[in-house]
Amino acid sequence: MTASQITSQGPGSFAGRTVVMSGGSRGIGLAIALALSTRGADIVLLAKTDAPDPRLPGTIHTAVAEIEAVGGRAVGVVGDVRSDDDVARLVRAAVERFGGIDICVNNASVLAPTSTADLAMKRFDLMQSVNTRGTFALTKACLPHLTESDHARVITLSPPLNLSPDWLGRYPGYMLAKYGMSLLTMGFAAEFADRGVACNCLWPETTIATAAVQNLLGGDEATAHSRDPQIMADAAVVLAAQPVSVTGRCFIDADLVRDDGVTDLAPYGGADPLEYDLFVDAP
Repeated sequence: MTASQITSQGPGSFAGRTVVMSGGSRGIGLAIALALSTRGADIVLLAKTDAPDPRLPGTIHTAVAEIEAVGGRAVGVVGDVRSDDDVARLVRAAVERFGGIDICVNNASVLAPTSTADLAMKRFDLMQSVNTRGTFALTKACLPHLTESDHARVITLSPPLNLSPDWLGRYPGYMLAKYGMSLLTMGFAAEFADRGVACNCLWPETTIATAAVQNLLGGDEATAHSRDPQIMADAAVVLAAQPVSVTGRCFIDADLVRDDGVTDLAPYGGADPLEYDLFVDAP
């Protein structure tokens, strides 16, 4: 991980706030959890990775240990966002341990950049269950507690609704699952507008050097042209600090950190030419 480049949200800026996140045992989710925890937030994670997987780094237990190692407080709940019982246990754990929920992060997602002809229906169903249904289920479960918070927000890691025929037609199954997350979040923003719950999406401008990119989007070559997860963590911190009146928007990570005063994105890594992420048009 690279060092954070933002300075406006320092230690203690999220003290007293509780973050509930689907996933988070590695990659972007863990980077966001670490960034918020070092600034005072309490973190509650739901992930399936109870035991090490040789194909993937980390487990929910190592994630909790990393958060605690930087002085944060965290609870790991072993479970699946597709299970309503597991989601309910996650919410109960957050309320019982930390007294409420202030931020819901819809992070868990299945990546399948596959054409219609080649996409197995089992994989299609998995994407819709984790990405779209999971976003709905977790947000719904957190809602009664979010409405009691003065800093309530939902952050969904999903893209702007780019209706270019190129993006609509490249991977329709995956597009539906990710745009479903975005549409739900825009819907929540409208539905909860008078309840003080800000709902926004966050998406990377470029691919991010994660296991998913390594394993599914091109191996070492793709990873070399990707930015570090820290840029998404910094962007999430900037977004989480916004007033609740900022709602119903899809943000790009680079735009948020630039708005916070970061003028040089080179420390976030990625060799030229950077690989722009799915659903993002290169300039």
